[in-house]
Amino acid sequence: MGKHKISLFGCFLFVCVFVFNLHSQESEPIELPPYSKYKEPVSKVWFNTYGNIRIGKRFFWDAQTHFRFQESVNTPFIGQIGQIYNRHAIGYIYDKKTNFSLGGVVRINFNTDEESTDRNVVPEWRIWHQYQFAMPLYNAMIYHRIRIEHRWTQGFAENSNYIFRNRWRYMFRAKIPLNDHKLKPKTYYISPEAELIMQSGKEVVASPMEDLRLTTTIGYIATPRLTFAAGLMYSQGQDLYNGGNYKQSWTLRFHMYFSPDFRRIKNKLPEIHLTD
Repeated sequence: MGKHKISLFGCFLFVCVFVFNLHSQESEPIELPPYSKYKEPVSKVWFNTYGNIRIGKRFFWDAQTHFRFQESVNTPFIGQIGQIYNRHAIGYIYDKKTNFSLGGVVRINFNTDEESTDRNVVPEWRIWHQYQFAMPLYNAMIYHRIRIEHRWTQGFAENSNYIFRNRWRYMFRAKIPLNDHKLKPKTYYISPEAELIMQSGKEVVASPMEDLRLTTTIGYIATPRLTFAAGLMYSQGQDLYNGGNYKQSWTLRFHMYFSPDFRRIKNKLPEIHLTD
């Protein structure tokens, strides 16, 4: 099967599963406001690490840790800790420009409402799978990423029940070298990206668009196995229980990508930014 056929098949599968899932939900009537309302944007700061650890010729361990801060009334801008992510998966390298992943997530959610009398910390559980395709374009690289997440979330109120939702994520990203004709060590690059996150489930009645993220990142490839990047993201999405309300945020994101290879054989990683 050719590379283009694999890419088209992946996109076709994503659309079919998403449409089927939406039509299979049992929805209840909901009273919406007469017009949309945009909440005031909040500021966030994310510190993220992404590790791709080779464990075989075609398999790698995708190890991600995220520390996410959100502004609060008493602590503006960087705010206080909002979430801690531990996202892990086993990935399969189909070829240098195609890879797939399957794993789980444990996200610890912290209550950032300083006036709340509810619990301060609750866990969130997810199963996720990802399909990423890359293609060269002149001296740049273009990436298409499909990520599907099955998540169980719980509110901060005592004895609140877990609810189940699916997340359907598509991201388009480009990596363009700035001081060289190709992406290699000692190269700075700029990376614009856009990601649409949809959601479905019995609790999702009139709020299918969870998030739309628009980001621009500047990165530096220090070595073949270490990259640093920082960027600014604007996002907006519908409130789960009232689709007429839209939340907004501005997020500073700082990333470190590392890809150790402890195998004895001399076999380089594929020339692809595996995850983000």
